Amino acid sequence: MPTRQTILITGASSGLGEGMAREFAAKGRHLALCARRTDRLLALKAELEARHPGARISVRALDVNDHAQVFEVFKSFKAEFGTIDRVIVNAGLGKGQPIGKGRFDANLQTAQTNFIAALAQCEAAMEIFRAQNGGHLVGISSMSAMRGLGRNLTTYAATKAGFAALLEGIRADAMGRTPIKVSTIFPGYIETELSSQSAKTPLMVDTQSGCRALVAAIEREPAKACVPRWPWAAIAWYMRLAPLSWVAKVS
Repeated sequence: MPTRQTILITGASSGLGEGMAREFAAKGRHLALCARRTDRLLALKAELEARHPGARISVRALDVNDHAQVFEVFKSFKAEFGTIDRVIVNAGLGKGQPIGKGRFDANLQTAQTNFIAALAQCEAAMEIFRAQNGGHLVGISSMSAMRGLGRNLTTYAATKAGFAALLEGIRADAMGRTPIKVSTIFPGYIETELSSQSAKTPLMVDTQSGCRALVAAIEREPAKACVPRWPWAAIAWYMRLAPLSWVAKVS
């Protein structure tokens, strides 16, 4: 399996994107990091360059809902590094509201960010990979993609399920025809700045442990992976097979 030396991560200014950047930099990889908050990106760049002098770090501002900007930023990273070996489509939005409660605005924003913007990122990444005849596309989905969920998770779960289906379709198109690999990652509960503001969730792991597990899974380049594997692979099996009435009680 080739070493993916140059890695592009979206949504890299906080949360899982920031955590994965730290883990990959520790491995000596070169990083193309983008997000809306450039102050956070610049601080992260300075930190990583100080800790890991061999890693080359480049940052750019990116709002993934500006679809033209997605293509521009990805192409500019490609021009700067020469090759992009892996793209991690990580940028996403966690908010949502129950359907029919008057918050279509929140659900629309969630759908646009988690699916339409993800589609733009996949398109931009695959254009680069097809042109260079190689690469690894990684999509950060969610365990919520396993089933339709209620209340505030309804739209979020639907977008993550749609994203997983999109990645599977890209994988089907690429397999056997190109050396491009496509991986769908389903994280369980991993602590981030957002989650730390609420009550502790059972089965939640700390950010560093969770991001280390994410990077280890990504490095294996599987078609699909639940992270951390235990207990989330078993929970995924339960969520897919259990009656909806049971799943609804815990969503």
